Amino acid sequence: MQIHQLESDFAIADAVTPADLDEVSRRGFRSVVCNRRPGEAEDHPDDRALSERAAALGLEWRCIPVTPGNYGDADIEAFGEALDSLPAPVLAFCKTGKRAVHLWAHARSQGDSCDIPALLASARAAGHDLEERRPLLEAAAGQR
Repeated sequence: MQIHQLESDFAIADAVTPADLDEVSRRGFRSVVCNRRPGEAEDHPDDRALSERAAALGLEWRCIPVTPGNYGDADIEAFGEALDSLPAPVLAFCKTGKRAVHLWAHARSQGDSCDIPALLASARAAGHDLEERRPLLEAAAGQR
């Protein structure tokens, strides 16, 4: 599990196992958001074992499953609501971190004062190039 900090209270990771949640808790995260879909891979039949381990560790759990590259308004809204309402710091994950960083960027671009270049730089520092999504992010930021 590789964790990459995007904001002071938000980070992303690649695939997380129930055993990894012990490390997540030790590192001070208070909430976890899963963006994997049930049955998408052998290592992820569903989120039951993860959510149970999170609960045992006192971590808040939220599942917002999405298909890679296919994020609707409801998905982005749900992710933004999770960022706003879950106890921080929050860790979001999927298989590679790509869905988590995409949802974060889309949710943040709809904020009151989004700095798109800074958002893209944070994603790039975490190993994810969102340049292809720049027009969508800028359009969302302009709809305020």
